[in-house]
Amino acid sequence: MKAVTDPAALLMKRVLRLLRWRLWIQEKLQPTEWQATLLWAALAGFLGALASLVFSGLAEGVHGFFGRANVDVVDSMRQLPWWGRLIVPTAGGACAGLVLLFGQRLTRAQSSTDYMEAIVIGNGHVPIRASLVKSTAALFSIGSGGSIGREGPMVQLAAMLASLVGRWRLFTPPQLRLIVACGASAGIASAYNAPIAGSFFVAEIILGTIAMESLGPLAVSAVVATLTVRVLTAAHVLYRVPAFQLNSPWEMGPYVVLGLIAGSMAPWFLSSLKQAEKFFVSLRLPIVARLALGGLAVGVMAINVPQVAGNGYSVVVDILNGRLFWVALIGIFACKWLATMASFGSGAPGGVFTPSLFVGASTGFLFGTLVHAVWPVAALDPRAFALVGMGAFLSAASHAPVMAVILLFEMTLSYDIILPLMLCSVVAYYTSRGIASTSLYSESLKKKAQSADSSPPFAETRVADLTRAKPPVVLENARFADIAKTFFGVRVTNLYVVDREGKFLGAVSLHDIKPYLGEPDLAELVIARDILHEDFPRVAPEQSLAEALGKFLGVVAERLPVVEADGTLRGSLAKGDLLLALVERRKALSP
Repeated sequence: MKAVTDPAALLMKRVLRLLRWRLWIQEKLQPTEWQATLLWAALAGFLGALASLVFSGLAEGVHGFFGRANVDVVDSMRQLPWWGRLIVPTAGGACAGLVLLFGQRLTRAQSSTDYMEAIVIGNGHVPIRASLVKSTAALFSIGSGGSIGREGPMVQLAAMLASLVGRWRLFTPPQLRLIVACGASAGIASAYNAPIAGSFFVAEIILGTIAMESLGPLAVSAVVATLTVRVLTAAHVLYRVPAFQLNSPWEMGPYVVLGLIAGSMAPWFLSSLKQAEKFFVSLRLPIVARLALGGLAVGVMAINVPQVAGNGYSVVVDILNGRLFWVALIGIFACKWLATMASFGSGAPGGVFTPSLFVGASTGFLFGTLVHAVWPVAALDPRAFALVGMGAFLSAASHAPVMAVILLFEMTLSYDIILPLMLCSVVAYYTSRGIASTSLYSESLKKKAQSADSSPPFAETRVADLTRAKPPVVLENARFADIAKTFFGVRVTNLYVVDREGKFLGAVSLHDIKPYLGEPDLAELVIARDILHEDFPRVAPEQSLAEALGKFLGVVAERLPVVEADGTLRGSLAKGDLLLALVERRKALSP
């Protein structure tokens, strides 16, 4: 009776009871670090969707200030007098420049804001203030009718929030880079209502791999972001188009030609953006004047062609629904190209993803109209060529054909167009690669990699670079109650046993204490040294990643202790961090 009423004994029984439940959950559900990563990826997707919705709402508010909030940018520009079409983009550019100018004081000590740099060559840190400044400037560029897309700042904000989550949880660099990539995936999925394409955008363009270690979390993040947007808004298919189909096998020939044309035009388009950027830089104007000049150029063209305003979405919808005649499209196409050069070249923050879709749709429609006039049976509906042209040009510009095909399918849900879309996109991709090796994003990353601080290449990465400090430990003379309480407070399956000098002696497994859970009296006599595994696998800080991976083979453990040559416990190495680092290394070493 005394043992039952003893407070220490009662506490011990409760701890053992809770530990039995913990062990049962461990055996049945087998939670791993990868499952935890998926949960953090889902949180990144949710936050990314919220960031995208907030940015869209603010952009509409700025648009309402400059024009009319109940119509799109093109219609709003069309309703302005000629002098208003000049003033609005110019004023928007000047406001964006002022934001960037004053924001430089806040971000002077911070690194680059680019999320791609943080993922590919950085440590996963996306600065908060610099990202907010750049996104605020983008609100004025986009809301005033600049020929630029809004997907860039939406992805940037989503990646920033994901980086905050990773830093809050003290993620290792590989984990942090992955969670930032999940945020970017969520941003793309939110912008285009396309979760699969959002996953492949990051996997194919930024990470350069579709290994499940990275693609799985990307997909979870993109799906959660898309569901969040659909629940909170009236999100729908981005481009509602009539049903298109392959009417004749003869159409495949012109589609191949369209792939050659789109693949040849993409490098020219990218080169024109680069030349426009060099031109504006050569003017040596203050940033406010430079962005205002870019807005003025858009305004001059908008006097007679208001369709140059915005990212081109509404014009693409008109093309796909047959509301735009080919003669008018020629002029709009030329002016829109020049307007995009002006906005991008002046440094207006935003993206060129959606403007690229406009170029592809216009190219495809004009080519399809020409083929229809010469050989009607080979192009019964030129609008189908516009749809295929979007995917082909995006594939050629981004060098990501899989992402381009999936994105076009998700944005239109037009399955019948898949065959010509796949063929045309692949032809365009190889044609573009044959002309120039640069893509829509590769040049930017190349510049940043050259200017970034030198860091050890992945080929030289050692265990010490991935070591997590302060793993859960117990002293060699720790009693069973202390071991049980430690297990109950941390989510690990092995506790490392050390002496008072911090020397590693072995490990106690959660399953090793199972026989004592039903014997409180026997458990009171057990100490850590009695049940530890002295031969538990360990790695050294100077070992290579390949050597460390071999240590995990045949071991049911998510982490291994990192032990110095003198036996001191330095930290732990997580299998997830190791696999992510090996995936990154494979990409870095690939030609």
